[in-house]
Amino acid sequence: MSTVNQEISNQKRRITWEGCSVLLDINDGDRLVFSRLTAGSIVKIGNRNYPLQPLTGCPFGSVFQVENGTTGPCLSRVISTAEAGNTEDKRECAIKDESRDNRALVDNNTAQTLTGEDIEGLRRQGASGNEIVEALIANSATFENKTSFSQEKYRLKKQKKYAPKVLLRRPFSRSICDTYFKKYPSRIGFLRVDTLSLLLSFANVTAHSDVLVVDMIGGLLTGAVAERLGGTGYVCNTYRGDSPYSLEIVRIFNFGDEVNKRIVRLPLAELSASQIGDSKEIDQLQAASSIDNPSNQIDASLSSIPSSQPVTMEETTVSSEDGNPNTETFVSKVHKAAKPGEKASEDAIKLWKENGFSSLIIAAPDVDAWSIIKEVLPFLSFSAPFVIYHQYLQPLATCMHNLQLEKMAIGMQITEPWLREYQVLPSRTHPHMQMSACGGYVLSGTKLYNGEQPNK
Repeated sequence: MSTVNQEISNQKRRITWEGCSVLLDINDGDRLVFSRLTAGSIVKIGNRNYPLQPLTGCPFGSVFQVENGTTGPCLSRVISTAEAGNTEDKRECAIKDESRDNRALVDNNTAQTLTGEDIEGLRRQGASGNEIVEALIANSATFENKTSFSQEKYRLKKQKKYAPKVLLRRPFSRSICDTYFKKYPSRIGFLRVDTLSLLLSFANVTAHSDVLVVDMIGGLLTGAVAERLGGTGYVCNTYRGDSPYSLEIVRIFNFGDEVNKRIVRLPLAELSASQIGDSKEIDQLQAASSIDNPSNQIDASLSSIPSSQPVTMEETTVSSEDGNPNTETFVSKVHKAAKPGEKASEDAIKLWKENGFSSLIIAAPDVDAWSIIKEVLPFLSFSAPFVIYHQYLQPLATCMHNLQLEKMAIGMQITEPWLREYQVLPSRTHPHMQMSACGGYVLSGTKLYNGEQPNK
């Protein structure tokens, strides 16, 4: 029965629903927008606002095109046909058999005879974006003399302006990391997608693992670990002081209740306490950590933003005191959906203190690497892997040197990831002209038993 429910849940995850988060890819990556599908959500393309209601109930990967509807501008779904595929094949063949060049063309802004007023007139008449693009091509005096490469480039340029397309993408680790790296790299500590994959691989994040995470990059690392665990094991986000770090990016993943239950938070002071019920010691440690790390107060304000969570109703039958079944009443129980980042249970905390975590991942650009690793490494099981990410090399080099002196780890290495993106098109395959120069540095190693700590 559980397998059937899981298949139904996976099928639902392939189709958008009311309240889910989506990634809108406008004009083939020219603009990336995160949005939540609600009744009043809109997206601004050019100078117009388009409602996102038509996107609800459509499978991820659908393509939408801007059109002028009866009630105003709207997004209509584009269904690919065999004729469109044949047209693309003909264009590729024309590109391969190219024999023209652009040496005789002069760019003096007189080749286009269609004016801006003519284009506005076509729009008032109800012409679609594709019809305007074809009209521009037909009124261009130099289009037929251009090479096939130039013709395709001209067509795409006009299509992005007059007939923009929107690709409905599902948010997951790679798409979220790529989008934040392009738009807000400082919010994720300039973490690149290939570096994120190295962190998960070096930490040996697999099913049924208990992963200890120090995530100060908005929750991207926590969400990536939870996505790989797939509702098994636990990802425990620890923090200094009494204010947890922000997990705002985790909400974009559209995790279900089973995965959200596996994302827990636990203050470092409580994890360091000798006994779970020793509240005085916990309060003293939290106060000291708050003084050392006041930046947690800012993260707390971000994480305290309320989010809309679905609520389910369950009816239970309650018999009356006299045992008469005819006088039964119905009591409604309200069950709120699980939220990521709840406090870990005492049983889990006790188990982690006895056996330790199976892996440790640290992404804390604003904290010294050595100061944080010497606090959290004792909670890791012996012979378990740990990984530390930092944007710069020197903090990791200092941390690696101190770990060697203290004989706390072996097999340590600092890795600099390298990534090159390629454009793959017919007869035009080459590396991108612009790409990221550095994706940060990763320190990985294995915890060593030194005889001074209790067995884990």
